[in-house]
Amino acid sequence: MAKKGARQVFALICSVCKSQNYLLERNKINTPEKVNLTKYCRKCRKHTLHKETSKLK
Repeated sequence: MAKKGARQVFALICSVCKSQNYLLERNKINTPEKVNLTKYCRKCRKHTLHKETSKLK
């Protein structure tokens, strides 16, 4: 049975090459703002800023 709650699945997209690299979950009640993280991009081969998007590929 699935959990009920305020968890939301979202993707992180590299701000340099626009490739989707990560899928994460967050609680939309505790963190209402969009997430911006510095993560490793395999396509760029370096750490870049990744921004949240709700569109999943």
